[in-house]
Amino acid sequence: MKKRELTESEKRVIINKGTEMPFSGEYWNNTRRGTYVCRQCGAPLYRSEDKFDAGCGWPSFDDEIPGAVLRQPDADGRRTEIVCASCGGHLGHVFTGERLTPKNTRHCVNSISMRFIPADENGNAHERDKNTEYETAYFAGGCFWGVEYYMASAPGVVSAESGYMGGRTDSPTYEQVCSGRTGHAETVKVVYDPKVTSFEQLCKLFFEIHDPTQENRQGPDIGEQYRSEIFYTSPEQKEIAERLIDRLVVNGYDVATRLTPATVFWPAEDYHQRYYSQKGTTPYCHRRVNRF
Repeated sequence: MKKRELTESEKRVIINKGTEMPFSGEYWNNTRRGTYVCRQCGAPLYRSEDKFDAGCGWPSFDDEIPGAVLRQPDADGRRTEIVCASCGGHLGHVFTGERLTPKNTRHCVNSISMRFIPADENGNAHERDKNTEYETAYFAGGCFWGVEYYMASAPGVVSAESGYMGGRTDSPTYEQVCSGRTGHAETVKVVYDPKVTSFEQLCKLFFEIHDPTQENRQGPDIGEQYRSEIFYTSPEQKEIAERLIDRLVVNGYDVATRLTPATVFWPAEDYHQRYYSQKGTTPYCHRRVNRF
């Protein structure tokens, strides 16, 4: 079993047994067909046909995939905790006797503890090969809220996390970065499955969701922290980015995007993560424009 690296927000729930605010999670009102898997290890947990609206603000299921979920006494001595049987990650709590469905059971699960794998037209949910190694890319293109929103929605992306890179100080805060004194750029860490997408595809998306000709700004956001920059992790990533920039230049774009070796990535504060998903809105400073 391979556990993926968790963000601080994910650790707060999955490792430290925290709880999301109701009606704030990604899946509480998701009605698509598919399978919900553990965010930490990828083990299948729940099927969409067992999901129902309990009106509580968290994803609710009246059954689990056999053997996928373990029940154990909660630390509060009153409730029953549910955890992933494969990795022990915290999912939420289970309740019985509420008579909300014929099965009389409600698994109340934090969205952040799961990932949703949509079903295809035949009703089959496709997950990655267990032998696949995820890869990572880092993109800075103005306010990280919008970049994260588009990257998280791209096929093959496992996670997108807002944070800071390219500065001079350790553990910077949002206020420090906004002051312009740390040298960091608002950056999104993108973890993706190379069997589903590629660095080149993500790069093309990056160049199309922001204006790569603007220097130290993006729309109404002005400052070095809003610069356009790709922090590459390998010579191959740098070569791909350079090739795409050359294509943009040929197409008439005066590209200001910097290419810089990746350094330490500092995750942003929890309230910056999945900003638009939590608000239920779409980006105001980013939109996709066909540039290739």
